Amino acid sequence: MLIHIANALTGLLGVGLILMGTSAIWAPRNAAGFGIPDTPTEDHRFRSWLAVKSVRDIVYGVSLLILLAGATPQLLGWYICAVAATPVADAVIVARSGGPKTAVYGVHGATAVVMLAIGLLLLLA
Repeated sequence: MLIHIANALTGLLGVGLILMGTSAIWAPRNAAGFGIPDTPTEDHRFRSWLAVKSVRDIVYGVSLLILLAGATPQLLGWYICAVAATPVADAVIVARSGGPKTAVYGVHGATAVVMLAIGLLLLLA
């Protein structure tokens, strides 16, 4: 039962990351600067930076789905725990740029906690 819940959450996480990445590529204005205040969403340099972040999200999502399909729960759990460092780093970046606490804790921090919880569920499965 635990493994089914962990697998379902992993699948949702993977699909969510892919959707976030593709959404930011197709509608960069809606990406809202990642939580960093006064982000110039019309600036082509910002859009290039956002494309890099978007591809990162898509690759993480695809990697999760590949590992979900073929890896052991423990390998997938370790991978998710390791990749949880990314939203932690994102939270630090947004905090250091003076971003809103809702983005720091409510978006990036919460994402890291969810990822760690899923990773631990997989490690215990």
